[in-house]
Amino acid sequence: MNKNSSSTLYGRGVFSTISVFDNRPFVWAKHWRRLTANAEKLGIDISDYNERSVADSLAELIEKNGIRNGLARITFSDDSPSELWSEGGEKKTRLSIITTSRRGLPEHFKLTVSPHHINTTSTLVGIKSCNYLEHLMAFDEAKSRGFHEAIRMNERGDVASGCLANVFWLKDEKLFTPSLKTGCLAGTTREFVLENLECEEVETGIDAVHEADKIFLTSAGIGIVRVAMFESRRIDEAEHPIMSLLPRKD
Repeated sequence: MNKNSSSTLYGRGVFSTISVFDNRPFVWAKHWRRLTANAEKLGIDISDYNERSVADSLAELIEKNGIRNGLARITFSDDSPSELWSEGGEKKTRLSIITTSRRGLPEHFKLTVSPHHINTTSTLVGIKSCNYLEHLMAFDEAKSRGFHEAIRMNERGDVASGCLANVFWLKDEKLFTPSLKTGCLAGTTREFVLENLECEEVETGIDAVHEADKIFLTSAGIGIVRVAMFESRRIDEAEHPIMSLLPRKD
């Protein structure tokens, strides 16, 4: 790792967290598509890597580490010397792949509203970059108040996403999720849900979630989670088809 690189100094890189079910990366093609698109937006050259070779490296590490049902993270980092802190040098992109076991989830998932808004005019909006501190600060703030996640809104007051997840809600048997225009990340699990269930993408205020019959959060890290409490209100935890979409973890 170059200590004077753009990735080290500024977080210039992109990553994707991937669910592993039965020793296989889930919806791999979606992750690769987002990685390449995000890298292009940030000007990170990944031409030395191709989908097949990265997929093979990922599969080898999953097998080596014995990850039957867990998580993997793929990161492309700009390891080129920073023009501000070096005399220049060859442009270089570094690939990193790590794996871990799937973390446990609380039996009763509690959700709140974050005071940290998403800025839809940011050049990083919609990009899963390694400059991730803003998301983590919002997540930590929610945890400090005893919640497991928080809904973030944009500067217009539209519901956008969780801190580290996408959000869905059910009202009168109809499923909703924020439109990408709200600044939410185009999550791979979100995309998988949209491909398999009828759902309306909307731009709406927080009242819609307050009035929801059911609330769900989705991400590769947590899968699909049913919210048990939103702020101080208990949420109906009855079954819904969304909870059966992902492969079983046992």
